[in-house]
Amino acid sequence: MNILLLVPVLAPLAAAVLAALIGWRRLSAYVTVLAALAVLVSAAAIGLHVGSGARFGVGRFLRADALSVTMLIIIGTVSTLATWASVGYINAELAQGHTNRQGANLYGVLVPIFLAAMALAVLANNIGVMWVAIEATTVATAFLVGHRRTRPALEATWKYVVICSVGIALAFLGTVLLYFASLHAGAPSDSALDIDVLLAHATQLDPAVTRLAAGLLLLGYGAKAGLVPFHTWLADAHSQSPAPVSALMSGVLLSVAFSAILRVKSVVDLALGAGFLRTGLLIAGLLTLLIAASLLVVQRDFKRMLAYSSMENMGLVAVAAAAGTELAIAALLLHVLAHGIGKALVFLAAGQLQAAHDSTAIADVTGVLARSRLIGTSFAVGLVVLLGLPPFAMFASELSISRALASAHLAWVLGVALLLMVIAFAALVRNGARMLLGSPDPRSPAISVPGSVAGALVTGVILSLALGLTAGPFTQLFHTAATSLGAAR
Repeated sequence: MNILLLVPVLAPLAAAVLAALIGWRRLSAYVTVLAALAVLVSAAAIGLHVGSGARFGVGRFLRADALSVTMLIIIGTVSTLATWASVGYINAELAQGHTNRQGANLYGVLVPIFLAAMALAVLANNIGVMWVAIEATTVATAFLVGHRRTRPALEATWKYVVICSVGIALAFLGTVLLYFASLHAGAPSDSALDIDVLLAHATQLDPAVTRLAAGLLLLGYGAKAGLVPFHTWLADAHSQSPAPVSALMSGVLLSVAFSAILRVKSVVDLALGAGFLRTGLLIAGLLTLLIAASLLVVQRDFKRMLAYSSMENMGLVAVAAAAGTELAIAALLLHVLAHGIGKALVFLAAGQLQAAHDSTAIADVTGVLARSRLIGTSFAVGLVVLLGLPPFAMFASELSISRALASAHLAWVLGVALLLMVIAFAALVRNGARMLLGSPDPRSPAISVPGSVAGALVTGVILSLALGLTAGPFTQLFHTAATSLGAAR
């Protein structure tokens, strides 16, 4: 069982080595797909054991519990769809001259490194290792954001690097302060940042130092999760990245960063009580919802629209984490899984719309359902998932989050969040209807769909329906993760 913990990290790294040796080829591209699938399969295998509350580790630095397995399932599912679609997407970019062979080779190496870094971040048993892994995702994705080498792409890359570097620097300072507090609480110097050691010594941590560390860690990892105030990179980076990378960043990376906040929260709540981080998460979550809803109303670019939708959902996730109950955390985990699959669908479909129109302006795209049944249906299903409508899983997760907020005596938070979500809902429906419905312009270009993109889209639709109709296999896992994080009943 312990060997399985190495698979999610080593399989993508092996794919990266192959891509570095032979460049972008059909073989290396499909090996990356297999590596992503290996992450998912290994997560499922480990999940059969940790769903009952068991824990496994490799040395002191890797661990698998219900939270890490949940995150691995999200990484494996979304990355399988995104890497599968990458095969046709990058080959089309090469044929159209939007990238060259060197750019394709770099893409083939960086994507599996990105996957390995995210897997390491959620498997880390040490807060310091987790920080290194999340920093590694910034390095890998910086080059992927600037993949097309256009002026907007390079501007988005620099904005992403600068803002996320500030955030990760704050997280580093918070990690150092937590190490200092752990040492003075009596933890051994070589394991003072291990999660189990921090939990064991949490009640002895110096409150003043822990407050400062917690605030810095929330700001730092919140930057990577797209939360206010370091959210401004998100729309630029997601709109300029290749569509499969946008799907990975929006559907997985934001959730991985937030899982780091959940890890820290389990320690801080023991040291300071639930009130300290609850206040910070409520402020960040509600402000993120407010800004995302406001920007969705005036949005004219469909990839930026999808990015602000991700902000809205991460704001809701932060509010759910603030509630801190078992129901809230379990619903939060279902929400990020459903959001990851739905966001993969809309970004992959949006990539084909961008390729056909050479534009991401909403006004330039009309009658998609009449012009391409596959792209139109996939985009529509993805939007319905993100809107939280039945029969999809985000309807159940949002309903459960509402119940959890009411039970936690946060009715005013629930009211504000629902109002902002209604505004975002209306904006997404309006813009989605403009793109999908109506008669197409006779001059509209044909929408081509490579075979691998079509396969990923069909699979994503099936997975979204399956998860919406029954989340049964995951229910126990989510509740076990909530319990392991110290969530109150």
